[in-house]
Amino acid sequence: MILSGRGVTAVLGPTNTGKTHYAIERMVAYGSGVIGLPLRLLAREVYTRLVEKVGAPNVALITGEEKITPPKAVYSVCTVEAMPRETTAAFVAIDEVQLAGDLERGHIFTDRILHLRGREQTLLLGAGTMRPILEKLLPGIVVVERPRLSQLFYAGQKKITRLPRRTAIVAFSADEVYAIAELVRRQRGGAAVVLGALSPRTRNAQVGLYQSGDVEYLIATDAIGMGLNLDVDHVAFAQDRKFDGYQFRNLNAGEMGQIAGRAGRHLRDGTFGVTGQVDPFDDELVHRVESHQFDAVKVLQWRTKNFDYSSIGNLRASLDTAPTVQGLTRALPAIDQQALEHLARYPEIVDITTNAARVEKLWEACALPDYRRIAPAQHADLISTLYFDLVKRGAVNEDFMAEQVRRADRTDGEIDTLSARIAQIRTWTYVSNRPGWLADPTHWQEKTREIEDRLSDALHERLTKRFVDRRTSVLMRRLRENAMLEAEISVNGDVFVEGHHVGQLAGFRFTPVAGAEGPDAKAVQGAAQKALALEYEARAARLHASGNGDLALSSDGLVRWLGEPVARLTSGDNIMKPRVIMLADEQLSGNARDHAVARIERFVNHQIATVLKPLDDISRAEDLQGLAKGLAFQIVENLGVLFRRDVTEEVKTLDQDARASMRRYGIRFGAYHVFLPALLKPAPAELVTLLWALKNDGLGKPGYGDLIPVLAAGRTSVVTDPSFERTFYKLAGFRFLGKRAVRIDILERLADLIRPLLQWKPGTQPRPEGAYDGRRFTTTTAMLSILGATLDDMEEILKGLGYRADQVTAEEAAAFLGGPTTDAAKTETVDAAPAEDATHDDADAEATSQEAALAEAVVEASAEVQAEEAPVAEAAPVEAAEPKPVLLWRPGGRNDNQRSDVRRPGNRNGENRGQGERRAEGGEDRPAQPRGNRDGANRDGAKREGDRKREGGGRPDRNANNNRNDRPDRGERKDRPERNDRGGKPQGQQRFEAKPPRKEKPLDPDSPFAKLAALKEQLKK
Repeated sequence: MILSGRGVTAVLGPTNTGKTHYAIERMVAYGSGVIGLPLRLLAREVYTRLVEKVGAPNVALITGEEKITPPKAVYSVCTVEAMPRETTAAFVAIDEVQLAGDLERGHIFTDRILHLRGREQTLLLGAGTMRPILEKLLPGIVVVERPRLSQLFYAGQKKITRLPRRTAIVAFSADEVYAIAELVRRQRGGAAVVLGALSPRTRNAQVGLYQSGDVEYLIATDAIGMGLNLDVDHVAFAQDRKFDGYQFRNLNAGEMGQIAGRAGRHLRDGTFGVTGQVDPFDDELVHRVESHQFDAVKVLQWRTKNFDYSSIGNLRASLDTAPTVQGLTRALPAIDQQALEHLARYPEIVDITTNAARVEKLWEACALPDYRRIAPAQHADLISTLYFDLVKRGAVNEDFMAEQVRRADRTDGEIDTLSARIAQIRTWTYVSNRPGWLADPTHWQEKTREIEDRLSDALHERLTKRFVDRRTSVLMRRLRENAMLEAEISVNGDVFVEGHHVGQLAGFRFTPVAGAEGPDAKAVQGAAQKALALEYEARAARLHASGNGDLALSSDGLVRWLGEPVARLTSGDNIMKPRVIMLADEQLSGNARDHAVARIERFVNHQIATVLKPLDDISRAEDLQGLAKGLAFQIVENLGVLFRRDVTEEVKTLDQDARASMRRYGIRFGAYHVFLPALLKPAPAELVTLLWALKNDGLGKPGYGDLIPVLAAGRTSVVTDPSFERTFYKLAGFRFLGKRAVRIDILERLADLIRPLLQWKPGTQPRPEGAYDGRRFTTTTAMLSILGATLDDMEEILKGLGYRADQVTAEEAAAFLGGPTTDAAKTETVDAAPAEDATHDDADAEATSQEAALAEAVVEASAEVQAEEAPVAEAAPVEAAEPKPVLLWRPGGRNDNQRSDVRRPGNRNGENRGQGERRAEGGEDRPAQPRGNRDGANRDGAKREGDRKREGGGRPDRNANNNRNDRPDRGERKDRPERNDRGGKPQGQQRFEAKPPRKEKPLDPDSPFAKLAALKEQLKK
């Protein structure tokens, strides 16, 4: 294979260098010529320009699907595939020769580059990356490099809705092109689309729509990179990956440069950038595109043109011939070769293909393009049908063709349907233009072209109807063409009239600039109002079509669209369905206003139903019946939280099936609350707070919104602010307990810690940490940890929950639990122990050890708290420090509030706070609950204590509290403490009566309390 470049000129350079224009000028300078172009659309454009120069009778248009061949035509415009293999024309030009490296079509370009020559001149037009390979393959070729007429700049990343006018947005799939076009229509009035799958007539109509200015945006595939001359100022890449016929891959720098080069025409500069989900280009890629420096094409795709038609097998073997010239590589199997491979496996095809003429005819049939993009096997079946007709009949069966054409001859349906019919009719247009395939080719050429044109027009109409908002487009165009005064509104909402800033538009409210005066002020305002009227309708249309992501509901009750307030919420009949008040000027009226309000209402309802889904599900629940439905209604009314004391009877009445049905909706029955844990999160808490505030005029009340950050920070308890509205604590998921508020789910965890301490039975092992006598408990580290509170805070919390405290000294607690507080006490206690006590078995010894450890822990905790609370400046000798008593907590009784002469813990000066003191629990006032007497004045002597075996060293108060709702839920009655034999009262809770002081009895010297008293006296000495 000997190749030569004599008489061949390569005109190379980036886009917008005038190469195609130069080729047209050179061709008309000769008496005859042929030019090959990569696309039917581009061929149509060049054909039109040549007709304008030399007249229609002198120009022919030849493509695979269309032939316009005047008898005296001397110039031919072809697609590269339709170019003749040999010609006598004086001039030959091949455009976009860099496509010789394309995997799918490259071998066709390579064949024309190497073998097709004009008698006087041959021009190869393409990118500068082709120079090395052309000089290598065609020795003697003349290379002319042309610079770009304008500059190309990178503009970075922009949202699709923020792209400038006259922008081409590039994607690589029909679905993506249509999705972007839909978005642009909603936001900017409309867009034209250009796809390779569209018929040339449809593409021409869409390009005309863009070129005429009816739309400002063009959404296209990389088809626009093939030399189409468009009025594009900016090219935005919405995708950077494409399917090249074999695989999905990233675009290389040369391909990006070819597409980006469509921006800017002649001497006008252009820009390129990215949009959508495409990452910004790196600096190296930007530099290469701006400076047009791309990797050179190293090899061209090649396939032999010397086919062996002696048999199907020999034809297949010849197609696998490898090139003998360095710089060429054997092309991958194209569609025609793939079809041949399938047909070679059909026995009926092999049997009928008995000579070289039939093998050649089979290969000619395999060249049928797969316009329908169907499976290779289906495409091979169609070729087989055509081939049998050609062999047996000498022509394609016209009855069969008529039926296929009739099926495609319908203009109803949507875009996809019409596109499929166009692909179908293009197949038969190709068949009608194949020489020798039809008995009456002229009839079928005219008929198929007529149907294709009709389908193309219908498709253009559907595309325009779907992707162009004619009304918005026309209004915007009239605004731009205002001959009197030109008004415009920037993307930031600034309103300009003839470049003069006259006000600011935020959402649907216009605020004019203060102090606008002068004789022309009225005209300026009139032009502004005209612009605003059009803009309001356009914005209303965009709002109506916008997604939920463009809208937001803020904590101040405002609905914002793209960051600008467009509506506010106010109270409605149902707390879950607030009313929407549009924030708009009078110019927004009629259907536009109704559509905007309807869109905002849909968003608000969707937001509530999504964020408060548990409440929404419960409100719609149809499987809840009777009491369960009523309780669910109360939960919805109270926005997810009920105090259990308020619904005690309802909860007790529920059977297990009803409870289970409510639990399926996420309802939890806790010790203190019936609530929805899913709502104890920042987003639901913020929304329920807003809904309550709208219903109760609470947006301006103190504390509104201040507790949501606390919840978001993960705080389990917080110091209360007396100035805050208490309901805000509940709405944010906190229980108001006087000086502290605790998260509701944490309180239920506290109940889970307390429950086993009150259910523990003395004598059973092991003793849980914090358990005392089965009816009372002490504060544990685990309780303090989950609450994030101190011991003083814990007192407030437990009192707020309805627990009451008995207090005993540390020594009394230690003695009850069986553990002495010092080594001396240990020794003295052991010495004083009765002889029979030494006969315990191992289990009793282990229990005694555990009780001793617990007693020491109680004493140490008391000492640590006392040390922490003692001010440094008032440090006193250890002997003078008063040990802090140990608090034993129990559920509040009925009469706990009847004694007013008992000092409460924390009232260190002994002042009586009285029954009238107000205690806050969950937003209600409660009478003061007295606790144990610190000075132990009501205690009996040690002998009496020992005889009665009183645990903790002092009688706890039995003051009753008549409000049962203040008591924590104890569950079943079996969990209540057993009653003793003395009056039926629970042990450890006998009621103190107001009696005269008793005479002190002498201490029993054998009592352990006597030993402790003696030890205390020794320590004081």
